[in-house]
Amino acid sequence: MGKTFSKPEALSSTMTHYCPGCTHGIVHRLIAESIDELGIRGRTVGIAPVGCAVLAYNYFDCDFQEAAHGRAPAMATGIKRVRPDLIVFTYQGDGDLASIGMSEIIHSANRGEKFTTIFINNAIYGMTGGQMAPTTMPGQRATTAPMGRNVEETGMPIRMANLLKELVTPAYITRQAVLNPKQVNKAKKAIKKAFEYQVENKCFSFVEVISNCPTNWGLTPLDSLKWAEENLLPYYELGDYKVPE
Repeated sequence: MGKTFSKPEALSSTMTHYCPGCTHGIVHRLIAESIDELGIRGRTVGIAPVGCAVLAYNYFDCDFQEAAHGRAPAMATGIKRVRPDLIVFTYQGDGDLASIGMSEIIHSANRGEKFTTIFINNAIYGMTGGQMAPTTMPGQRATTAPMGRNVEETGMPIRMANLLKELVTPAYITRQAVLNPKQVNKAKKAIKKAFEYQVENKCFSFVEVISNCPTNWGLTPLDSLKWAEENLLPYYELGDYKVPE
């Protein structure tokens, strides 16, 4: 029987540090496959800030930079403006992008910076200990909200794709998920399309990916996928939010 799957060339052979059941590895593979299929590995630069993906430079076989917490879009802007021939992407979590990095991503999108952002939304701070994030659901428990998120005190969860689509500047804005095989296939198409728009020098592109966090949710991997399907997807609706003309 022939081989049905092989490791993308854009992925290294380093074993990741991610928790069992975490879907970061799935998204890494989708990014690497897209880079390989588009033939852009030799001119791709990834940027990871503080967060669960802080060691992403070990897992991709392409150039990588490390940014301060929330500042990946600023670094991507600088790299892309100095070297517009490069393909630049940021890989950011919700605690990073939707909190300390909120102004960075909004102004980068509003300026129409032509890089790609992969945004992992698992509704909690992961690496730093399970604190409440801007995306944490109402009533969802976190280490800084042991009784659950009180929206009267902290407001409602921020839907980044919905927020960015309201900007007038042309962009590709989509929200996908990687909770089951069908969603993974759709997420792959969206990620590849985001890179294609950058290859064409067309627009800023933003792919929000609904993910899980078994460790900080206190659930088994399978139960975390079910919880995300039942609790995150009704609020964080999947689909394309903005497509350039």
